[in-house]
Amino acid sequence: MTRRKFVKRFLKLLIVRIRSNIWLSLALLALLILFFSLVLGEKAPTDRPVRPSPLPVSQNLPPPDISALHIFALDLDSRMVLYQKDADTRTYPASTTKMVTGIVAMENYSLDQSVSVGREFTDGQRLGLKTGEVLSLEKLLFAMLVQSANDAAEIIADQSPGGRDDFILRMNNKVTQWNLQNTHFQNPTGLDQDGHFSSASDLVRIAEKFISFPELRRISSTENAVISSSDFSSSYIVSNINELLGRVPGVLGIKTGFTDGAGQALVTLVNRNGHPVIISVINSKDRFADTERLISWIYSNFTWPESLPAGSSGQLPVRTP
Repeated sequence: MTRRKFVKRFLKLLIVRIRSNIWLSLALLALLILFFSLVLGEKAPTDRPVRPSPLPVSQNLPPPDISALHIFALDLDSRMVLYQKDADTRTYPASTTKMVTGIVAMENYSLDQSVSVGREFTDGQRLGLKTGEVLSLEKLLFAMLVQSANDAAEIIADQSPGGRDDFILRMNNKVTQWNLQNTHFQNPTGLDQDGHFSSASDLVRIAEKFISFPELRRISSTENAVISSSDFSSSYIVSNINELLGRVPGVLGIKTGFTDGAGQALVTLVNRNGHPVIISVINSKDRFADTERLISWIYSNFTWPESLPAGSSGQLPVRTP
């Protein structure tokens, strides 16, 4: 008897039983559902093996001399660590902190949300926003991520329903969710403070989350912009501190940082020939020269297979709900 004939005969039997005994019919219906799931069903796509991306192949070229004390470089497609140096040590992260400030802002506010400046700030790098000015969140993100303005970061944090402390709690909840055990924040700006730390490897993981937001990726790659208050009564020119943007091929930005405790810091997204890499350097004497040397070495030392599996063609990650 073929499978089709068996199913037809079973259905006829079910119809007859429905007319005589409702409880028996329910039992037969349950058996029919089980039959289809076990005999006629197909494996779910998740049961199929996942093909890993091919690993870059090293040419064994010696790495360059780098002044940074903490370094981590990751190939995004294969998840292969291309280079690391004291990458898990906790250290001050400086303004690379603002990557998480941006992520929490994106997850809790809208880009066109109006934000009122409630107080002025004088510590560190700032734009000079005045009390009473009203700007959109998007304009504040430009100030924070392009010019690394501390006042913009603090104003964004103040908008949290529970205030600044609540915003910082949300930042720490995110890194806990991502299982980053060498990162903890005490402020939204990155100013040196006891209990405020990250590591070179954690910063690369954070950068992966950061670039999954196309808006943040777009803003952080902007070289220059003019932002205005909502009533156009004031305007500011913001210029990206990242000297590699527009000068080193493939560099797409992310975030700079500098404090006395952290030294010079830089987290960089670079994509050449469809092979995206994220590099972090902390406590560098020259973050831009260090990163440029690492980029040159990575794309000279490593070769990638020409044909990549589906889904591994150098596409940057995009946030999913």
